[in-house]
Amino acid sequence: MKCFVGLGNPGNKFKQTRHNVGFMVIDELARRNNWKLNKRKYNGLYAHESFNGEKVLLLEPQTYMNLSGEALRPLMDYYDIDISEIVVIYDDLDLPPGKIRLRQKGGHGGHNGIRNIINHLGTKDFKRIRVGIGRPTTPKPVVDYVLESFSKEEQEAARTSIDKAADSCEAWFQNPFQQVMNDFNQ
Repeated sequence: MKCFVGLGNPGNKFKQTRHNVGFMVIDELARRNNWKLNKRKYNGLYAHESFNGEKVLLLEPQTYMNLSGEALRPLMDYYDIDISEIVVIYDDLDLPPGKIRLRQKGGHGGHNGIRNIINHLGTKDFKRIRVGIGRPTTPKPVVDYVLESFSKEEQEAARTSIDKAADSCEAWFQNPFQQVMNDFNQ
């Protein structure tokens, strides 16, 4: 079973913010495959579906970003999901909009949602898709920047990165993650 976890904050107030690109990728995967995130359990909104005969879980933690591990850990335990079958999708300030970066494992890089997942899973060894949101071009606190919507100038690039991230998720069904990394990290 493959499990795709998009990080973000629940509620309409945050729906289109930079910090919610993980949710946006999950929503795009659901839209493409006519899946519905209609299950609520373990502090998460999720879908339990299949793709070409393989079971799939899509998860959007409803705990707010900084407590994302509180939704992922119990769902992993309930469905007996191996750490090797999880991909966490989240925003990255160090990549410009339009870019994504896939990794097999790594640290939290200052991202509190990833820090909390590492704490709850007890390991850094899980796959990630980092979706570029860029850094602010004007002096402003990062917390304010990530909770803003993409500017008009950034919207097309943001859509590109969301689509690329969803493409990479679907590619993982046919190819080893290492190959997907090679194909999408160009």
